[in-house]
Amino acid sequence: MTAQQAFDNRLPTEIDIKNADQLREILASAMEDGGREPRIKFADRKGKTSDVVLTPSIAETFLSILRLISSGRGFHVIPYKAELTTQQAADFLNVSRPFLIKLLEKDAISYTKVGRHRRIKAEDLFAYKDQRDSERSTALEALAREDANLGQV
Repeated sequence: MTAQQAFDNRLPTEIDIKNADQLREILASAMEDGGREPRIKFADRKGKTSDVVLTPSIAETFLSILRLISSGRGFHVIPYKAELTTQQAADFLNVSRPFLIKLLEKDAISYTKVGRHRRIKAEDLFAYKDQRDSERSTALEALAREDANLGQV
C-alpha cells in the first residue's frame, strides 16, 4: 500500500462527516456555555459511564479535527518529535521529493542521515513551513499595497 492509498483510506465517509459535524456543534456549544471546560460522557460496552473534562487546548484540538472531518477533508497527525522520511516531509510541504532534497542540500531544513537515508525532524519541518508561510504572507501584503498604490495614481 502506498502512502497516498493509506491516506485515501482515512478520508471521511458521508456518515463520518455527519457525525463529526454533529459532535462539532455539541462541543462548540459546550465551550460557549459560561466559559466552563466541556464535559463528555462516555459509555463502555458494559454500559458503565465516565465523565471526561476537556481542557481548552484539547477541546480546541478536537474542534479543529472535527472541522476537517465535517468538511470532508482528511488529515494526518504528525507528532512534534517525529522523524520523517524525505517523502513524508515533501508530502507535508506539498512539494516534490527532488525539490525537498534541494532544500536539504541548501541547508534550508536541518536533517540527519540514517545510513544513506535522510530523516527530518518534524519540529524542523514545522519551523521551515512557518517561516516560508510568513515570507509568502509578507510578500503578498507588499504586492497588495503596491497594487493599491498603483490604483490611486
